[in-house]
Amino acid sequence: MEKHVSIDVYKLKLLLGGIIVGILSGAVVSMFRWSIQSSLTVFQHFYVEAKSNWGIVVGLLAFLIVVGIIVGFMLKKEPNISGSGIPQVEAQLDGDLKIKWWSVLWRKFVGGILSIGPGLFLGREGPAIQLGSTIGQGFGELSHVDSPTTKRILIASGAAGGLAAAFNAPLAGCMFVIEEIYHNFSPMVWLTALASAVSSNLVALYVFGLTPVLDIPYKFSLPVGMYWHLIALGIILGLLGRLYQIVILYMPSLYAKTKIPRSFQGLIPLILLVPVGMMFPKFIGGGNGLIVSLNHMNVGFWILAGIFILRFIFSMISYGSGLPGGIFLPILNLGAIIGAVYAVFMNQMGLLPISYESNLIIFAMAGYFACISKAPFTAIILVTEMVGSLGHLMPLVVISLIAYIVVDILNGAPIYEALKEKLTLNSTYLNQVSKYNDRIEIPVYEGSSIDGEYIRDISFPKEVLVIAIYRGEREIIPRGDTVVKAGDRIVMMVNAAQRAKFKKRLTTLINGID
Repeated sequence: MEKHVSIDVYKLKLLLGGIIVGILSGAVVSMFRWSIQSSLTVFQHFYVEAKSNWGIVVGLLAFLIVVGIIVGFMLKKEPNISGSGIPQVEAQLDGDLKIKWWSVLWRKFVGGILSIGPGLFLGREGPAIQLGSTIGQGFGELSHVDSPTTKRILIASGAAGGLAAAFNAPLAGCMFVIEEIYHNFSPMVWLTALASAVSSNLVALYVFGLTPVLDIPYKFSLPVGMYWHLIALGIILGLLGRLYQIVILYMPSLYAKTKIPRSFQGLIPLILLVPVGMMFPKFIGGGNGLIVSLNHMNVGFWILAGIFILRFIFSMISYGSGLPGGIFLPILNLGAIIGAVYAVFMNQMGLLPISYESNLIIFAMAGYFACISKAPFTAIILVTEMVGSLGHLMPLVVISLIAYIVVDILNGAPIYEALKEKLTLNSTYLNQVSKYNDRIEIPVYEGSSIDGEYIRDISFPKEVLVIAIYRGEREIIPRGDTVVKAGDRIVMMVNAAQRAKFKKRLTTLINGID
């Protein structure tokens, strides 16, 4: 009985910690989000005015060069603020990377506003996730948490809170952390992440109101007889999604050919932003406003195709430079444009009423994000929450599944995991001797080679100690004759400095995957 009470107290502490981290994340991310929105409005006005005033053009150019230099020095001092921040959070939770939370927090906040606010094709959501994760890390350190597991759970809960506040999507924030970042469905993880996400979202709702982030009205539900469009559009999304993955992973190599130091390569997109902003002031930024307006723009196929090409190319230029900013919203934006292009084309062919354009815009957002990130559950829940309607669940599932399968056939890896592999990791941290033992928890999937095996017959590395097996909510103390079953979660202790290496080995051993 005493042991049961202790576990409940630990869960309660995690829950309360998640709520506190969520409130703090919601406040910080809401300020971040509001600052970017306000900055973008101001810059759009200046880009319009610059068309008839060369003085404003010179002023914008000078200002953006200064911004590039300031952010460049920030990146030089703290490289971990580069990009969306999601690969860094994944590496941190895997044990591959150690960061200084305050250094990243304030620089990501300021650098993100300076980079995204002027109108680069970058998203606020990745940075929001990293901001939340640093708040979770900071809370753990300031409250003197010693357990590495608890520290990771707080970091993950902060990441969930960050995404929830950025999109007003608490369920998606929780699911993204579990599906894409933490890769662990432990009750301790999802409960703390959910508490953080809900708390953070309440703060964001107080600041921004109850209107869904993507309030896209639609007149009719797509009839089942037209579901073949979901298959065709899903294939297109998968092909373009794989192209997106290939190009974005190649961009750092392309930038390296400029011979500009990596920290200052952001000057290129910032300078290019002036003519892009002057020509297309309504299309700049992460793309939230463009998504909402797509279904009543009343433009033809070629104009929509041109908008897609513009958004695709300049998104690559913006993110490839390494400036603080994400690809989350730009991916959704590109997906929405693909949906609109498809709808207009099929309407011109006489195969689809134009009244279903809004539907395909919504579906394509989920499909494109699902195949690029390879996180279909997050994509489905995210778009559902952002649109504010449950009426699309079945078509969202169909199109996300088709697009996912296409990218899988083309050997596409989850984009954030692929970006993580390109990080320059802190080898000093990896080689240090830790005074703490650390734990790894790995689920046993259906079809695992150890399903039905005795613990004594499984070839665990000698540096690994199996300490518990969770079967549902029940904890089993393992012995040699304990039988492992599919659905179990095996908890093992390892040296903290070797955690990442052993996690990969153990995942391969237990489930046969890397």
